[in-house]
Amino acid sequence: MHHSSLYRHVKYHPDHRPRDYQNHREKPYKCKECGKVFRFPSFLQIHERTHTGDKPYECKKCSKAFTYSSSLQIHERGHTGEKPYECKECSKTFSCNSSLQKHERIHTGKKPFECKICGKAFRFPSNVQAHERTHTGEKPYECKICGKAFSLPQSFKIHQRIHTGEKPYECKECNKTFRCNSSLQKHERIHTREKPYECKKCSKAFISLSLLQEHKRIHTGEKPYECKTCSKAFTSSSSLQIHERIHTGEKSYECKECSKAFGSNSSLQKHERTHTGEKPHECKKCSKAFTSSSSLRVHERTHTGEKPYECKKCSKAFTCSSSLRVHERIHTGEKPYECKGCGKAFSSSGSLQKHGRTHTGEKPYECKLCGKAFRFPSNIQAHERTHTGEKPYECKECGKAFTSSSSLQKHERIHNR
Repeated sequence: MHHSSLYRHVKYHPDHRPRDYQNHREKPYKCKECGKVFRFPSFLQIHERTHTGDKPYECKKCSKAFTYSSSLQIHERGHTGEKPYECKECSKTFSCNSSLQKHERIHTGKKPFECKICGKAFRFPSNVQAHERTHTGEKPYECKICGKAFSLPQSFKIHQRIHTGEKPYECKECNKTFRCNSSLQKHERIHTREKPYECKKCSKAFISLSLLQEHKRIHTGEKPYECKTCSKAFTSSSSLQIHERIHTGEKSYECKECSKAFGSNSSLQKHERTHTGEKPHECKKCSKAFTSSSSLRVHERTHTGEKPYECKKCSKAFTCSSSLRVHERIHTGEKPYECKGCGKAFSSSGSLQKHGRTHTGEKPYECKLCGKAFRFPSNIQAHERTHTGEKPYECKECGKAFTSSSSLQKHERIHNR
């Protein structure tokens, strides 16, 4: 019997005292590699595998190996579909008890893990660990392939799959695969249309808690993630990471079709759809389809008239945050994107990309009906409407319709004279 099992067992005897077996606070087993101490030799042995990389528990289905037998059991449920742990509040089921416990905190609002430095409370220990490292700057998990360092082991594991190409999480609906389980869960909500996370301020609903948290910062104006190079602040850590790659030039995500590289996985996925033609996000109002959920959200605002991003300088409002950022540079005069060919600077990366094609002559957007090629997607969209006769941009003043937004804007100036 393991020391840990014996200790748990003797606790149930009425006359049990911790010292009768072993002082529960004593940690006599020390790791020779990092100095971490443990109560039981079995815990030390398991810990040592984080240094040796030893994974003795292998899945018979897919040969994936694990450090712990419990991790293998949970993984095997991914093959069998077994989810034995059910939430009493909403009946949602989970493959492991720890996932159920984490989920239950959504209902209770319980945040038992507190940062010792600033007192901020969190639902999960991993969250408080990650948060505390924002104070210390510690990133103990380093990739041996590219040298990138991470504050959390799970972030490190997910990153490694960029290099290996491993995507172990598969959607049963469309067979699309993902690097991490959370990405699969978010994706599955595209099929189910489930949006369980609602903003109390404006009732807008989201497919993930992280998206809700990011959205809340629109209301509060909070931007807790700051770039150490240029001090620019962001509402989410992922936005900061993508931004930091502008400074480092890092582009870890490569398209297998054309070898073009990108600074973020989401940008790669959007790009890949230019090859496949896939547009999985459809507007419920007009059935127009988009390659990304963010493009759909921005489009939906053309129906609702919502412009949640307002300039603090001049009060001009925008449908998306990127448009606001580009606009703000009119006030600051900032032009952070410089052409390597001629040195000309631009206020947005999109403007730089468009400009770059004047040097290369590249026309990547081709009409499927007549083969004519264009430098910019807006040009091909307007061109395709010459074939279809579609005129989606209508003047609110006189009802005249146009094939492009730029033509509508020119027309509207007639009324504004």
